[in-house]
Amino acid sequence: MLGKVTLVGAGPGDPGLLTLKGAEAIKSADVVLYDRLVGAGVLELIPDGAKRIDVGKRCGSHRVSQDEINRLLLDHALDEKNVVRLKGGDSFVFGRGGEELELLQKNGVPFEVVPGITSAVAVPAYAGIPVTHRGTSASVHIVTAHTRDGINPDIDFKAYAGIGGTLIFLMGAALLSHIVKGLMNGGMDIYTPCAVIEHGTTPAQKKILGTLNNIEKKAGRIESPAIIIVGGVCELSEKFDWYSKLPLHGKTIAVTRHENSSSGLSSILYSMGAEVIECPCIHTEDLVDGRTADQIKRELKECDTVAFTSANGVRTVMELLKKQGCDARVFGGVKIAAIGGSTAGALSEYGINADIVPGEYSGRVLGTAIVDSGAEKVLLLRAENANREIDEVFKRSGIGFTEITVYRTVPECEFNMTELINEGKIDYVTFTSGSTVEGFMQFHKNADLSSFKAVCIGGSTAEKAVGYGMECMTADHASLASMAEAIVCDAERGER
Repeated sequence: MLGKVTLVGAGPGDPGLLTLKGAEAIKSADVVLYDRLVGAGVLELIPDGAKRIDVGKRCGSHRVSQDEINRLLLDHALDEKNVVRLKGGDSFVFGRGGEELELLQKNGVPFEVVPGITSAVAVPAYAGIPVTHRGTSASVHIVTAHTRDGINPDIDFKAYAGIGGTLIFLMGAALLSHIVKGLMNGGMDIYTPCAVIEHGTTPAQKKILGTLNNIEKKAGRIESPAIIIVGGVCELSEKFDWYSKLPLHGKTIAVTRHENSSSGLSSILYSMGAEVIECPCIHTEDLVDGRTADQIKRELKECDTVAFTSANGVRTVMELLKKQGCDARVFGGVKIAAIGGSTAGALSEYGINADIVPGEYSGRVLGTAIVDSGAEKVLLLRAENANREIDEVFKRSGIGFTEITVYRTVPECEFNMTELINEGKIDYVTFTSGSTVEGFMQFHKNADLSSFKAVCIGGSTAEKAVGYGMECMTADHASLASMAEAIVCDAERGER
């Protein structure tokens, strides 16, 4: 039985532009061959057990030849694998998708094509440039400036100079001078509006506007990937620009949360235009088993309030109880307290609405809120190395409490940011617990802590950060959304 090959266009850079059908194909793949223009957000969809093959190509440096790629697709399909060929943009718009299908077709291998959003349309849109506009442009002409042998020799600049509409040159980062001179020599008005867009649809997007006679000087050295747009529609860019006006566009933010819980904050920041670097500095290890579940159920009969001090604790406990055939009903006779919005949000995922959620993220404030609620016996479900502020509050108030340790946090760092930090390339680093601060410091001892601002979810976390000498700001409320709002306010003040 033969396997199957699916060509998937990954879009121009923003992972949100990947199609639903493309995402489903990636998630079901056994083998994925991908190019350098495919972003990390798309690659994260590849199943853990799937084989990844980087066949990335850079201008002038092909890691894997096209013939080798074609052969890899065929060989894996003949091995009965579900193969995905993942390409930036669209596979059939200067993506050599047809070449890759020819060998498959000759050998009777089933294939499918999932179109992608081409950079020729998406990148101008992210720069506020509609490729067509009534009264300005009624046609679009997409041209590759590059071929496998270098400069495209078949560009008829005289024809393009007089054709009207919008000209879009792909793969032309190193050929701007050639294109501009060709069009002017072909008779195009030297004052024709132009635009160069680098790293389109990503937080690193850079836009240069000009005219044929000055765009080369304005652009300077262009970084790949870049597209060149020529035509009157470029004059609409400032009017219709929206992406560069996102509140965190141009900011680079490191997220240090546990790897399984970082995506929520990352998504919020990314939607605001930030470049997000996920750098989990801790991982969690469950400390629960069937005996723990029995202990929790016994204690629930004795207490009137259950306190969760982290979202990780919520998920650890609820997944444990689920394995025991239990659900939210086991908490039916008690009040539920959560240290902050993120913890309350984790509870809501399991159908539980927290009764007590203080506005400030700290064990002391949570303990005080529980005391004020009239609690007499509290069950604490928390981490092994949790802050003990809440214990002191209960002891002073004479409230009985029992602690069950359900997980521990362990320092971890898959990506060290010291070099980026010392080069001043990180604007903010977010911390959602004291343990993330400790984990960060364990692996970034030589980092210049004065080069970024720490953003903390609450006071106790901020105390840890300040203790290491970081410049720190604290979210108004103990939630991820409030952390993002704090960064936006700081960025708008121009302090970064």
